Amino acid sequence: MDLLIKHVTRCFVAGIVALLPIGGMVLGVVYVEVQIADSWLAKQSYYFPGMGLLGAVVLIYLIGLIVSTFVGRWAWNFIDGLLNKLPALGKLYQTLKQILGYGQGEEAMFQRVVLVPSRHPDAVEMGLVTGQIQQSGRSRLVVFVPGAPNPTTGRLIVTDAQSVESIDMPVSDVFKALVSLGKTPIDTGDSTPAKS
Repeated sequence: MDLLIKHVTRCFVAGIVALLPIGGMVLGVVYVEVQIADSWLAKQSYYFPGMGLLGAVVLIYLIGLIVSTFVGRWAWNFIDGLLNKLPALGKLYQTLKQILGYGQGEEAMFQRVVLVPSRHPDAVEMGLVTGQIQQSGRSRLVVFVPGAPNPTTGRLIVTDAQSVESIDMPVSDVFKALVSLGKTPIDTGDSTPAKS
């Protein structure tokens, strides 16, 4: 009986985890569409169901198009700088950016990307360095190894600095690769041994 309960529980939880992204996306789409349908837009003669979703997709595409050009990147960096300087809200904006993996360096939540030896032989995992500690005269790194496809789950390990390899890759690209289960192209550049 215990085995049956464990099996049913495991499958039920796995089903919920599998459906959460789909359910979240459906709820988000329905919410956006309901909000737009309740607005002045629905009272216009040219409104049709799904117009809000279509408008959101076009807007996101246009923003992506703008920020992928030289002038657009300059404008986005200018807006980003203004948002960073806002009193109180600027700190919230910076924190959200760091949680999402934008920005790296000594002051960032995730300082750099490293390859950590995996539990499986001849394999490595992508990790994000969050700090460094000195223990018994040895330099050790605190590394968050995010899970896939949900990078907010994972494990925190403390390992020797010499046991990891630094890779030239933006932290945000790691999150994109994890969420897409590796379908997003990963350009790790040349890996070099970590500096302690």
